[in-house]
Amino acid sequence: MNIDRFVFAFAGAVILISILLSIVHSQNWLWIAAFVGANMLQAAFTGFCPLAMILKGIGIKPGEAFK
Repeated sequence: MNIDRFVFAFAGAVILISILLSIVHSQNWLWIAAFVGANMLQAAFTGFCPLAMILKGIGIKPGEAFK
């Protein structure tokens, strides 16, 4: 798995988990989904993704989006 696929999978999982927690526990969990969505939006325009930098540092091979 390359960095791009891992970032998208991680972001999707965090969003789904936060939505589930907002249904079960408290609507405040939706702030995490909003944060992840905003980070994905800014990464689309700037190419800067903190998770991608961490994954590159631990040696996961880069994809096309985050180099």
